Amino acid sequence: MENYKLQIIQTVIVLVLLLTIRFIIKHSINRTLKKFNFSLQRRKITLKIMNFFIIISTLIAVTGIWGIEQEKLMIFISSVLTILGIAFFAQWSILSNITAGLILYFNHPMKLGDHIRVLEKDFIIEGEVHDVTFFFVHIISPDGDRITIPNSIVLQKNLSVGHPQKKKTTSKKQIL
Repeated sequence: MENYKLQIIQTVIVLVLLLTIRFIIKHSINRTLKKFNFSLQRRKITLKIMNFFIIISTLIAVTGIWGIEQEKLMIFISSVLTILGIAFFAQWSILSNITAGLILYFNHPMKLGDHIRVLEKDFIIEGEVHDVTFFFVHIISPDGDRITIPNSIVLQKNLSVGHPQKKKTTSKKQIL
């Protein structure tokens, strides 16, 4: 009976930590993304990704509290983290695009609506950033074509980021 009381207390502590961490991360993400004028859609996607990782961590901790021995839990967690680490840093992995998407959300000067040039040896990709998703950056070229570039490639290439060009309109006073 004493063992169950300890497990219940540990579970409550883990759940309180979950709620506290979610609250702190939600406010810091919202503050950071508002600071850089990112859209509500981008904030929601970022919060979903962070909530996913927090919930997985909580499930692992609660499973450890209720059913797995501490040594086996540590081996399991370290194995999962090792696999995730390898997957996140794999060059052509799908997970690397998701990780690159998070990096683009938080640490890249590129914003929606900016005019960018992807500088490559053979050709230059140029256009306005239309959307940044989990896997791709969508660019609208000056010709109106939609170009998609994987997030991991955007992090690897040199970019020239400019703000959108305001179209000049001629007023009647300028003509006269």
